[in-house]
Amino acid sequence: MKTLARSSFIFIIMLLLIACGSSSKTKKEDKALGVEEHFQLAFKAAERGNLEEAVDQYQRVLKLDPKHSRAHLNLGLAYGRQGKWDKEISQYKKAIGFDPNFSEAYFHLGVAYGEKGKLSEAVAQYQKALQINPNYVEAHNNLGNIYFRRGKISDALSTYAKTIEIRPDYARGYFNIGSLHRQQGRVEEAIANFKKTLEIDPKYAWPHYHLALIYFEKGEFKLAIEHCDLAGKLGIVVDPKLLERLKPYR
Repeated sequence: MKTLARSSFIFIIMLLLIACGSSSKTKKEDKALGVEEHFQLAFKAAERGNLEEAVDQYQRVLKLDPKHSRAHLNLGLAYGRQGKWDKEISQYKKAIGFDPNFSEAYFHLGVAYGEKGKLSEAVAQYQKALQINPNYVEAHNNLGNIYFRRGKISDALSTYAKTIEIRPDYARGYFNIGSLHRQQGRVEEAIANFKKTLEIDPKYAWPHYHLALIYFEKGEFKLAIEHCDLAGKLGIVVDPKLLERLKPYR
C-alpha cells in the first residue's frame, strides 16, 4: 500500500511538472501571437486612416515587446500623420536605438527633420540611411531635394541621376531632373525628362502641368492646352491666369 501511495504521489508530481512546463510554453506562444496580432491590427488601422486605433495597437505591441523596432517606426509614422512631431521623432530614435542598422528609421527621421526645416539634420539622417543601404532610392531623392532647395544644383543633379541609375523606372527621378533643368533655363532637357516621366507614369499630373507652362512660353499653344487639360483632369489646380491666356487658342 505504501509503495502504491508513493507511486501515486510521484505520478501526481510528474503531472504537475508537465502542466507547469506546458503553461510556461503556452504563455510564451501566447505572447508571441499577441505581439503579431496587435501589430497587424495596428497596421490595418493605419491603412484605414484610423490613427487613434493604430497608435493604441502599436503601444500594445511595445508593452509586450519594448524592443520591437518596426513597431517604434510605425508608431512614429502614425504620430507624424497626427502632427505630433516630437513624438514622431522620439519613436524613430527609439527604433534606431534598438536597431542601429535600420535604414528606414534614419530615412523617416530625415523626413521629419526636413518638415521641421532642420535641413542639416535631415541631410545627416539621409546620409546614414545611404551608408546602410546605398541603393535606397527615396533617400537619394530626398537628399537631392534638399540640395535643390539650398541651391546646390550640381549636387542635386548628380543625386537625382543616382535615383534613375538605381531604378530606371523611377518616374519621380526624371521629374525632378526635369524640374531642375527648367529652373536653370535648359528647356529642351526639361521637356525630355518630363516626357520620360510620363512614359513611365502617364497619370503623373505635375509633368503635364510643367509641359503646359513650357509650351505656352514657347508659343506652342495646342500642346500647352493638351497638357493643361490633362493636368487638370489628373487633379492639378491650374492657374486661372494660364487658363484665361489659353482661351483664344482653343
